[in-house]
Amino acid sequence: MKLEIKDIRKSFDGNEVLHGISFSAEDGKALGLLGRNGAGKTTTIRILMDVFKPTSGEVLIDGKEFRAKDYRIGYMPEERGMYPKKKVLQQLIYFGELRGISAGEAKVNAKDLMEKLEITEYANRKLETLSKGNQQKVQLAQTLICNPDIIILDEPFSGLDPVNSQLLKDLINEKIGEGKLVIFSSHQMSYVEEFCEEIVIINRGEIVMDGNLKSIQKDLGEKKLILNAENYSISELKAICADKFAELVSIVGEKKEFVILELLNGYTKKDFLTAVTKSDVEIETFGDYKPTLTDIFVWKAGDE
Repeated sequence: MKLEIKDIRKSFDGNEVLHGISFSAEDGKALGLLGRNGAGKTTTIRILMDVFKPTSGEVLIDGKEFRAKDYRIGYMPEERGMYPKKKVLQQLIYFGELRGISAGEAKVNAKDLMEKLEITEYANRKLETLSKGNQQKVQLAQTLICNPDIIILDEPFSGLDPVNSQLLKDLINEKIGEGKLVIFSSHQMSYVEEFCEEIVIINRGEIVMDGNLKSIQKDLGEKKLILNAENYSISELKAICADKFAELVSIVGEKKEFVILELLNGYTKKDFLTAVTKSDVEIETFGDYKPTLTDIFVWKAGDE
């Protein structure tokens, strides 16, 4: 199953907020839909959910018009929408029926999901009596109650401790392994890197980068190196590189742990390493630079 967003534009009161965005997602993979607040992620998701109609453009599935009502869609919004004073199992069954499955099937699915998420003991408790983390797990169970074909997760790990985060990760990975089409939106880039093969970065209503994450990291890291020294601070090391090694490398940036450099004039990593070892720099860290998703996101969606 392949979902395609083609040249989608959306305006509100004459103000265009999506400017012809296009991307695709496939089953058995997770797509990271990323952007700053107000970038257009939520509007895009609501178009997929058929909450909004696009001003122009189309959404296709396997080359045909996508009609949300023909598919089971599990959506976990950032702002949670369950009933705090209702019992957990009772409302999971209710939401399952709303999504088109029988009460019996909903009950079986709910019990299975609660077991996997380790919240079975809360089945007959009111939602409001649970901790924030357990309420989050109930919300995920509600998202998956109908065994959806398409799963859209918006900040699913918000407020979770490491143990509960691992439970959610295991369940989401299980769904990806089952061949579900997963769209994952989060500001927690480490989770996106862990789950998503493909990414789409939206900035001010436009796609500023998309593609295979590993390929993007490889391309952006080409000819770039990291260097740290035991006997110099980062600022001192930058000054040395700008002075002694200016012919070999240029300074691209820095992090707390190392300087980021780019090879110049056809020089190789070996050429630079040889030059450094002949200096008084005592190497602590040296190697190829692989930008993190956070690096990529800041570069493409940060302030100009």
